Amino acid sequence: MEQYKGRAIVQKIAAGRIWFYTKEEQSVKRYRVEDTEKEWKRYEAARDEAVRELNGLREKAVRELGEINAAIFEAHALMLEDRDYSDSVKNIIETQGVNAEYAVAATGDNFARMFSGMEDEYFRAKAADVQDISERVIGILSGRRKRKKMGKEPVIVVAEDLAPSETVQMDKSKVLGFVTRQGSSQSHTAILARTMNLPALIGVPVREEWDGKMAVLDGVNGLLYVDPDEETLENMRKLQKEEQERIRLLTEYKDQETVTKSGRRVRLCANVGSVSDVAGALQNGAEGIGLFRSEYLFLEADHCPTEEEQFQTYRLAVEMMAGKPVVIRTIDIGADKRAPYMEGEPFHLEQETNPAMGLRGIRLSLEKEELFKTQLRAILRAGAYGEVSILYPLITSVEEFKRAKALLKEVEEELADFGIPCGKVRQGVMIETPAAAVLSDLLAAEAEFFSIGTNDLSQYTMAVDRENPRTEEYFDSHHPALLRLIEYTVKNARAAGIPVGICGDLGSDESLTEFFVKVGVDELSVPPSRVLPLREKIRNID
Repeated sequence: MEQYKGRAIVQKIAAGRIWFYTKEEQSVKRYRVEDTEKEWKRYEAARDEAVRELNGLREKAVRELGEINAAIFEAHALMLEDRDYSDSVKNIIETQGVNAEYAVAATGDNFARMFSGMEDEYFRAKAADVQDISERVIGILSGRRKRKKMGKEPVIVVAEDLAPSETVQMDKSKVLGFVTRQGSSQSHTAILARTMNLPALIGVPVREEWDGKMAVLDGVNGLLYVDPDEETLENMRKLQKEEQERIRLLTEYKDQETVTKSGRRVRLCANVGSVSDVAGALQNGAEGIGLFRSEYLFLEADHCPTEEEQFQTYRLAVEMMAGKPVVIRTIDIGADKRAPYMEGEPFHLEQETNPAMGLRGIRLSLEKEELFKTQLRAILRAGAYGEVSILYPLITSVEEFKRAKALLKEVEEELADFGIPCGKVRQGVMIETPAAAVLSDLLAAEAEFFSIGTNDLSQYTMAVDRENPRTEEYFDSHHPALLRLIEYTVKNARAAGIPVGICGDLGSDESLTEFFVKVGVDELSVPPSRVLPLREKIRNID
């Protein structure tokens, strides 16, 4: 048995086999070939395999997501079977005498540039699609698709590091927990682990040779056991039973009010990243969705979600909450939250020296107006089915918020002109920059509510990169400057008569719950698994 120490993210225990995740190599090499006919046949076989894959994905999507969300796979299969595309690949192979991988990559780039330059928005959207199908064929040709996939049994995912775009695309029903060498307790992967309520360790010296071995992830003590002995397994089973009993006792709070002994009412909502998370929110008695992270809809996809795809997702979440409030944060793509297709239309995300302070959040939305308006239309349409609010991320000035409000009004008028039903949504500011906190008195005059994003507010206040484990020792969740900014923001919100909530990780910190209640926070929005423990905590505050 081997034992390794790490930093625990979620204090739970999991036992199962290790699945070592390795990143796929993205580069395509160009080399000369003698037998171009053989190379062409390689391409044809890979193309046919890709079409079979896409048809299979379409059938799976129809069963799980419906016809609308499955249409993209059918469209991709048709593009692969297009004669112009295949003729281009064949021409490059034969005239240049090069390998099929390079011919496909070149064809994908050429077609993407062609579509991007067209005036028609429909054809411009095809640029990302053609890049995606090209990458699929290249993956088959190069053998990268043969990398071992998750089996039928749930596993402990072990990796050097995990990007949000990688974790969100995993089959969550098969993940028991996460173990990585890199990352920090404030990283987005850590946030996802909390949302999924899965044990996670960071800072573990992982090794690929562990793949397939039995392991125990002890999130309580921050330990990973590889090839555990029977005694260790038995101790872990006991701890798991204790945790299950604790969860059972908490269920008595599910339908109770979130109110202190002195009568102070606090709304307890849930943070979610997908429709599947909404079920967990309801199961744990959440009083609403305080933060729907819409960017995960984009990260889980292999293309930019259309207005209809977004609308169907938001509508389903709103309908599931059955009248309870749903706050949808507009896309917060950028920094470490990006997917391969975002290098093309309509994002054109470039590598940045300091992405945390780069083109992200509301900045990206205001620069990519059509992308932003598409999302606003989808949210407004979903608003016809329940109580919906819009939350704008990374606001640093009153002018940014006014521009966002103006675009929403423009979209609202467009929908009315076409007779498309939409709801009246509230508009709020996410207070996650010191600038927004300092200007909270001015922003409160324009906003209908505040939601304090403590993850980024902490990062920017203390100048600590949340993705850098080397600066973790400088992070202090109880830093006086941070708490002062929160208290100042709440004071200004209450003076203006608008509600204010906490939607960052600090909302789950029970050592700060009493502070939040006393300064006047109206709402705490936390991972679904934290709703009941916090309700118990608040009901015992005098």
